[in-house]
Amino acid sequence: AMVDAESGLSLTIARVVQRLRGSSLHSQLERQARVSLHKPEVKLESLKEDIKDFLKTSGWEKKLQNAVYSELNVFPSPCHPAAPPEHMKEPLAYMRKAQGSWEKRILKSLNSMCTELSIPLAQKRPVSEQKELLNKWNEMGTDEPDLTLFRPVYAPKDFLEVLMNLRNPNYENGEQPSFRNHLGLIQVPLKVKDIPELKEDFSELGLNIGQLGIDDSAQVPPEFFENEHVRVGQKVLAEQDSAAAQQYVRQGCPTALRADLWALILNISNQPEDILYYEQLKSNVIQHNLLVDSLIYKDVKLTASNDDYYFVFEDYLYQVLLCFSRDTSVLEHFAYSSATPPKSYIRGKLGIEEYAVFYPPSVLSHLNSLILAVAPLCFLYHEPSKLYQMFREMYVRFFFRLHSISSHPSGIVSLCLLFETLLQTHLPQLFHHLREIGAQPLRMSFKWMVRAFSGYLATDQLLLLWDRILGYNSLEILAVLAAAVFAFRAVNLMEVTSLAAAEAVLADLSTLKVMPLLQIFLFATVT
Repeated sequence: AMVDAESGLSLTIARVVQRLRGSSLHSQLERQARVSLHKPEVKLESLKEDIKDFLKTSGWEKKLQNAVYSELNVFPSPCHPAAPPEHMKEPLAYMRKAQGSWEKRILKSLNSMCTELSIPLAQKRPVSEQKELLNKWNEMGTDEPDLTLFRPVYAPKDFLEVLMNLRNPNYENGEQPSFRNHLGLIQVPLKVKDIPELKEDFSELGLNIGQLGIDDSAQVPPEFFENEHVRVGQKVLAEQDSAAAQQYVRQGCPTALRADLWALILNISNQPEDILYYEQLKSNVIQHNLLVDSLIYKDVKLTASNDDYYFVFEDYLYQVLLCFSRDTSVLEHFAYSSATPPKSYIRGKLGIEEYAVFYPPSVLSHLNSLILAVAPLCFLYHEPSKLYQMFREMYVRFFFRLHSISSHPSGIVSLCLLFETLLQTHLPQLFHHLREIGAQPLRMSFKWMVRAFSGYLATDQLLLLWDRILGYNSLEILAVLAAAVFAFRAVNLMEVTSLAAAEAVLADLSTLKVMPLLQIFLFATVT
């Protein structure tokens, strides 16, 4: 096993080196090393050590550490060198197959929409239209195009149906012994954590540890904890260390420091080349009209205009999502996702690679969830290219897992199973009652998880929840919170006799306080 661990480590190192070699950080480090040659403290006889010391004291070593840390957080641990590449994406063949057929369904729906409305998937905009779009880039929300003919590619409940129909072909008719007693909607045998394991993983949320988002902790007077926590947070920012920031936010982020801490964790610094990249995406939006633009338009209108918090950000939402639909760097991430990016071609140029327009289907199929993922970030970032980078990084680290079928512990299938298992194990009466009246709990909680609770919680509470997603580099907390909401409303839910009545009890989560709910559920539940 030791040999395996070592070869795994050397594979990881080789991959990180290869990834960083082409980056702008690499060329900046080389430039700095050359600059250091002219410094008096750099001596020829101890050249290598002196340059290392210079990079350390001038802060460049920290930047390199953060970049390495970022790579390790995004990429899966390497497979066996002999494993085929698709195993890196998703080790279970039946999951890969399910994801593939789901993507085909989305594309079929898109293509039939193109045929019906006789509009191409992609076309160049006439110059007059390009000028017009450029002029109103910052106020696209004022436009009222007629989008009645465009329909959403599908709704979350369609996706849930697909997940409910997943089966592991090795277990014919549910013959797996440990799993036979699972009565939820998800029928695949993945390993999920129990409460003792979750307590260990989320130990910083314990009852005797200071938390932002808990007003009446018995241990520590909140204002005392907050002042001290802010002081530590400022120190973490001054140090510019991504790993330290990630550990720090597990106890919550002070509002004034959140934007900078999240950016530090995700290693986003908004360099000139990042701003340039955003501008290139923007010019691609201005030159080409994609079918997806109309879908984005329609969904933003529906989502943002119906939300009291988010409607003010309507223009930002268009900018980020239109650029995101053009961003081929997101495609790199499909190397380790079970999803594959489909191609569509600009009509008339079929087969020529240059004209291929990539449509990540998860982008199209979950527009509504993506809008809800961008919106909270608008509270923190007001500069479009920084907002864009933050969203893109949150997507490739976290949110894509909510929109694709995989066996990953943060993937939506595992989250659904974790939610159902927690409920069935710790609230068996409630679980059976809801099943009996035809109100399967997952049918009600699925939309919360697939949207990471955005649009359901009050914004300050949502940001406290997302602090912990970033802090633990995991989405499992979404399933724990979903179960905690059911536990919190259990008394009322035990009295309902229909799905509609159960939905009414859970309709409004905007008054919930996230941290006390999580703490009580994890640390005060008798196991």
